[in-house]
Amino acid sequence: MRYILRETRAVVAPLDLERELNEAQRAIVCAGTGPLLVLADAGTGKTRTLTFRAAQLMASGLDPRHLMLCTFTNRAAREMVRRVESLSGVELRTLWAGTFHHLANLVLRRYAEQVGLTPGYAILDREDARDLMASCLAEQGPALHARRFPRAPLLLHLASSMVNRRIDLEHALRQEAPQFYELTEAITPVLLRYATRKQALGLVDYDDLLQLWWRLLVECPGPRAELIDRFHHVLVDEYQDTNRLQGEIVDICGSAHGNLTVVGDDAQSIYAFRGAHLENMLDFPRRHPGAQIFKLEANYRSVPEILHLANKSIRNNTRQYPKQLHAVRASGALPVLVRLHDVYQQAAFVAQRVLELHHEHDTTLHDMVVLYRAHAHSLELQLELTRRQIPFVVRSGLRLFEQAHIKDVIAFLRVVHNPRDPLAWQRVLRTWPGMGRRSAERILGELLRRSTAPATPTATPTATPTVLAGALPDEALATPAALLRVPELQTAAGRAFDRAATQLAALFDRMPVEAGVPALIQTVLETHYRDHLESTYPNAATRLEDLTQLAEYGRRYDTLEQFLSELSLVAGFAAEGTGLGQAPDDALTLSTVHQAKGLEWPVVLLIGLAEGRFPGPLAVRTPSELEEERRLFYVAATRARDQLYLCQPRFEEPDQGPRRLLRLSRFVAELSEDGVCPYEPWEVETC
Repeated sequence: MRYILRETRAVVAPLDLERELNEAQRAIVCAGTGPLLVLADAGTGKTRTLTFRAAQLMASGLDPRHLMLCTFTNRAAREMVRRVESLSGVELRTLWAGTFHHLANLVLRRYAEQVGLTPGYAILDREDARDLMASCLAEQGPALHARRFPRAPLLLHLASSMVNRRIDLEHALRQEAPQFYELTEAITPVLLRYATRKQALGLVDYDDLLQLWWRLLVECPGPRAELIDRFHHVLVDEYQDTNRLQGEIVDICGSAHGNLTVVGDDAQSIYAFRGAHLENMLDFPRRHPGAQIFKLEANYRSVPEILHLANKSIRNNTRQYPKQLHAVRASGALPVLVRLHDVYQQAAFVAQRVLELHHEHDTTLHDMVVLYRAHAHSLELQLELTRRQIPFVVRSGLRLFEQAHIKDVIAFLRVVHNPRDPLAWQRVLRTWPGMGRRSAERILGELLRRSTAPATPTATPTATPTVLAGALPDEALATPAALLRVPELQTAAGRAFDRAATQLAALFDRMPVEAGVPALIQTVLETHYRDHLESTYPNAATRLEDLTQLAEYGRRYDTLEQFLSELSLVAGFAAEGTGLGQAPDDALTLSTVHQAKGLEWPVVLLIGLAEGRFPGPLAVRTPSELEEERRLFYVAATRARDQLYLCQPRFEEPDQGPRRLLRLSRFVAELSEDGVCPYEPWEVETC
């Protein structure tokens, strides 16, 4: 006898859409079938609306296994599924929900053999993928030792762009790394070797998951028919962030039944550098004839004064769906435009205003954020906050002086200041072409083996009492170039070190200790480190901007010793963690605008609103790039609930040449072109 256990539903009250949703949200939830494009502006409850639509489908009898829900984080998917279960009373164990990569893995576990995979394939995380690419690169032979051959992280980035943007290597190089375009033929076998090695080992990386899912849908009729027939409804969140490959996958998955609901905000499409394809959203009605378009414009987050400013800004874009945010909240404070002398006065203003709001208005540090276009723009602020012992957290996870490229260049300066510093030498050696961890450690070991006498530690963040002395003559320790030319050292380190030692010595010959900090940093960049950045990092331009800002900051110090001592103090204060509050949440947040997307704070201070900073120098080359930069400003403004401060430094002192006047950011200047100013101007004086 067969006994069948029937699924049961929890007893839940019917969905009260009248009470829970506004009119525009209800229209989306009850829209029925067919393709739907939901334009959900900032703070309008898009996730809530998508959740209720899924719950309404479940309550109407849709089997969970016939629904696919795509999000951009698994955490968001879990929370949405939990909420849908609570609303509908339906167990969703068979629901397909998660990120695109998670869903791709579910698909490939069922159909792996159809695309040449073993069902037990393993997924490479980013670190393992980098190591595998590095091993493939090591087999390239002489090209590996070229000064300007891309390293593993950049090669992985190029491979990822090829997959997600649907382009070939030549186009990827033109767009992402034009300095290596002439090496296309040399790079091609490395990427082919990486792909072949993965297949032979039964491995896939994150990009393979999407590529193979796409291949199943396009090249394998059987799996395609089963998959597209399975998904009666497809729901996609954050649609404006999808790349070209993801857009094609979504279109195919929703093609059989035609019930595709995509939710996003074209005004918040700010990830083109990651491959986000805005045309997925702009062309949706053309690709899906008869699609219904809904708009969510009632904003529950910000006071009307902030929304008025944001609306005035974004309406200057042309490639978008027209929309207008409306405030649900009552009137509040006008945004403030703060005109400041330079970045140092800007840092002082932010620190003082944060303390005033904290002490005099009972605003917790956790309720305030400082936003900026690029991490380099926060350098002076991080130092000012540290001096005043105001605790802060950086949303990227690393403070500026903890980042690898900053520590690398500072290591060169530390070696100039003190040739006895072995940890600085280790970082310097590991940046050199063909000089891996093992080679650097062997050379460093030879230096340390000759050490017998103590020395005064250098005043730097990673000062060490270990020295390079003893068996080496005193004159060899006078400068790093002299040390590198000691015959005994070159003999002990081996023939492989000869070339690197000669090149490094030539570099250090151009770095006398009496040179100013900006000149020393510029020499490191021009002679060596710019090539290292471009060969190693996909975001080399951003890191170069950080280092340029570091050089500009170094102008304030008369000597290299003063500069390194200051950095040592800053690192010491940061390590102590003392300040106004010790609780993890009791800290001011510092973040790039990109990192802040999707979040909100009562108080937002947006710094660096000057031409060349925001918009950035590389963001005004084409109309589409400029419009994305304006969307970034829009995202920044709409993070604020109650107060918004716009800060403009008026002067800058470059590494070389006279002081320059900084023009007000065009995104602020254009706000008052109609004669109506949506902000209150503040002039700052020093008493």
